[in-house]
Amino acid sequence: MPVFSYRATTVDGTIVEGVIEAVDELSAIERLKNTGVIPLKVASPKESIQNKISLSSSKADLLTFTTELSALLTAGLPLDRSLNILTEISENKEMKNVVQSILKSIREGSSFSDALQKHPKVFTKLYVNMIRAGEAGGVLDVVLDKLNEFLESSKALKDHVLSVMIYPSILLLTGGASIIVLLTFVLPKFSVIFAELGGSLPLPTKILLSFSNTLKSFWWIALSAVIIGWIMFKSYIKSDKGRYQWDAFKLKMVGDVIKKLETARFCRTLGTLIKSGVPLLQALNNAKDVITNQVIAAAIDTVSAGAKEGKGIAGPLSGTNVFPPLALSMIKVGEETGQLDTMLMKVAYTYEKSLNVAIKKLVNLLEPAMILTMGIIIGFIVISMLLAIFSITDLPM
Repeated sequence: MPVFSYRATTVDGTIVEGVIEAVDELSAIERLKNTGVIPLKVASPKESIQNKISLSSSKADLLTFTTELSALLTAGLPLDRSLNILTEISENKEMKNVVQSILKSIREGSSFSDALQKHPKVFTKLYVNMIRAGEAGGVLDVVLDKLNEFLESSKALKDHVLSVMIYPSILLLTGGASIIVLLTFVLPKFSVIFAELGGSLPLPTKILLSFSNTLKSFWWIALSAVIIGWIMFKSYIKSDKGRYQWDAFKLKMVGDVIKKLETARFCRTLGTLIKSGVPLLQALNNAKDVITNQVIAAAIDTVSAGAKEGKGIAGPLSGTNVFPPLALSMIKVGEETGQLDTMLMKVAYTYEKSLNVAIKKLVNLLEPAMILTMGIIIGFIVISMLLAIFSITDLPM
């Protein structure tokens, strides 16, 4: 039977840690509850190690904070007592200071959402607005649970994208390094041999040696040009106009992947906000903030205007021409049946799965294209060297 490590608290706030045998994580949580303690974190030993390694990430800290606070409030502990427990068990010093600051603000008479708002680097506007809606409706524990689901799904999606891009990145770095080594170290040695032997070199070899000598002599100019070009590019896309044009270019190049990604983000965020009790117009404004592509984000402004006029969101979304037809149809059905929040979550789930497939297809196309490009460049270098050797030694081709 699997063994799970756990961290829990008693009703009086005493922290207990240990291991427990159970069929799965849910069974482990139920067994802990039956012993009279409140489980804060239950994970397999490997997961526990991974969580400790990732504590340097603010997003990982936020997810941990949300999960543990949701567990404490669901167990019936008051907010101030729950936050006090979190300050004692927090493993990250910065997050511990943030929680202590929030607890201090609450004890001075501030609301929980206002206390969170003082730390914008940790808690986004979306997070704060959902907490505010939970406070107003008296369902803070439910909203925290929804936030926990939202953060976990967002993290899973980001981790998947990063994981599938690891191999192409390694391929690009190793291939580029191989080409640079050939041009700057290997070829110059051959050029000395060719010069000593004399004779006329083939045109490809002359071109290659000329490029190699130029790169070796003026590598610092090439490197400076690359660095300056990169800085100028980053500065340009930080401007509103540059960011919009760059996002428009990306939309043309990999529009299918970007549309699916932004559709999943937008629908999951909007659905979570509406389900948590946030008004539609405010939810739309918050959901727009999670969209990274400025072309699509600008289109959402027309949706907000349409919603203000009582047109709902399905019609205005159709007019933007940036969301897939299936998503629009599902959102329209959700509006007509009065289950918009549920249908938005289904759209998000559908397009998260579709996005994973689209990313795999893109990577599957990208990998052979990169291998072919590197092969052509390295092949040209090798053939040019062989042509020179054959021409000097008068060997038959």
